[in-house]
Amino acid sequence: MKVAIAGAGAVGRSIARELLRSGHTVMLLERQLDHIDRDSVRDAVWVHADACELQLLEDAGLQDYEVVIAATGDDKANLVHSLLAKTEFGVRRVVARVNDPRNEWLFDEAWGVDVAVSTPRLLASLVEEAVTVGDLVRLMTLRQGQANLVELTLPPDTTLAGKPVRSLRLPRDSALVTILRGGRVIVPQPDDPFEGDDELLFVASAEAEEELRSVLAPIGTAEHTDTAAGLTASQDVEY
Repeated sequence: MKVAIAGAGAVGRSIARELLRSGHTVMLLERQLDHIDRDSVRDAVWVHADACELQLLEDAGLQDYEVVIAATGDDKANLVHSLLAKTEFGVRRVVARVNDPRNEWLFDEAWGVDVAVSTPRLLASLVEEAVTVGDLVRLMTLRQGQANLVELTLPPDTTLAGKPVRSLRLPRDSALVTILRGGRVIVPQPDDPFEGDDELLFVASAEAEEELRSVLAPIGTAEHTDTAAGLTASQDVEY
């Protein structure tokens, strides 16, 4: 796969090294000449160019790349580069770095972004995921902001313990995709029982996430059995 990365700072170079290790072809675009360090990523194609200049991108052959990553430290530049990549060069997949979480709402398909990655939000989510039990935590936003990957860790004495997957009713446009149990990754089947400390990973549309949060809120310790027993929602989970 051919991947173009706009921004050859610490983030861009790190991404490039990882992709090169996986056997991909990588081009690094960097506007500031003093930031170009070919020895730091020897196997990448280095291009001195402004990622927001249409002619320079054409000269670099951006149209030949399957994936573009806008990884500069400037959100405005990342948005413009994403839009050019998608609309002018027909790049199939555009991933953009969000530096300021307040700008995250802009990084959507209207600006050519397929996947927006907000490092501050991702780190905060990972911290929440590590310490939160019994609450739904958003881990990341998936393609074009249409769906989110969310997680819930069941308390040790959850009322769901021993109940089959089919007993959990989820809202439309949401699905339980895997159960992490110790070192195991379990693809849930209707008759599989839940256990305390299970980590549940869901994919849900943005609209369904709040309803999913409401559905899962009663799943707590044994003292809340009556509430959890009344769990209802619009759609059964299907596998």
